[in-house]
Amino acid sequence: MELKNENFKEEIKEGITLVDFYATWCGPCKMMHPIIEKIEKDYSDVKIIKVDVDLHEELAREYGVMSIPTLCLMKNGEIVEKNIGFTPQEELERWLKNHQEEG
Repeated sequence: MELKNENFKEEIKEGITLVDFYATWCGPCKMMHPIIEKIEKDYSDVKIIKVDVDLHEELAREYGVMSIPTLCLMKNGEIVEKNIGFTPQEELERWLKNHQEEG
């Protein structure tokens, strides 16, 4: 889901959410796109939120996003994993499996 004017805090408050802070002009962000789509398809219980940092500067600043892409795995509104730069699919899947098993 592309963040438009939704209440971000409301969207992330329950369950597992993968937040992709990106920009349309960012090369590594474009490389992440097919990986994020695959994760979204394979992990239906994980909410995916894409946040364009050019449109949501305050939100990016609030979450300490200094470089993009920045991926944050959130559980019940709290960041449990964070990675700056390109993140391989295997690492994202490991994050998801680790936090799904914790319940």
